Amino acid sequence: MQPPGGRLVLASASRRRLELLHQVGIVPSDVEPADLDETPVPRERPLVYARRIAEAKALAVAPRHRGDYVLAADTVVAVGLRMLAKPADACEATRFLKLLSGRRHRVIGGIAVVDRNGAVHGRTVVSAVRFSRLTDDDIAAYIASDEWRDKAGGYAIQGRGAAFVSFISGSYSNIVGLPLFETLRLLRGLGFDAAQP
Repeated sequence: MQPPGGRLVLASASRRRLELLHQVGIVPSDVEPADLDETPVPRERPLVYARRIAEAKALAVAPRHRGDYVLAADTVVAVGLRMLAKPADACEATRFLKLLSGRRHRVIGGIAVVDRNGAVHGRTVVSAVRFSRLTDDDIAAYIASDEWRDKAGGYAIQGRGAAFVSFISGSYSNIVGLPLFETLRLLRGLGFDAAQP
């Protein structure tokens, strides 16, 4: 579906975000990941970081797509004020899972759209997730599955990681990688003529 209200460019390399958009009938006209430094600034809070990075991604790609809508997102897993990024290796993924075991954490989704006039509009969405108590065997088996790779916080709720989740509150699609309800509301509010799912 290519709506008449303008083309949509997804500024993300995430296959999950593309699949979520397809799920609600939106096929971006182009997919172009942003290349930027995602290092947090000192004492930056997770909510601020998620929105800042999403907006930076959209703004980095927008100059090559003038007159289009450019959508970007960022997902942060946070335990208190500590942000858990994508683990660098199996050891770090193991540390993340041990930290999340038996605890509640937040998944913060930053979304940003650069509109057809070049203005950026951002939102943040917060979902709460509680993990069951994980045994060493649970963690070792998950690490061996390799599912933790390229996942914020070191797990995927849409995969084997669902077995760890005892409770969620808020947007499930946000935990996967893109809060669909809020993203569609933002796009439609800016004039993107997407059909109702």
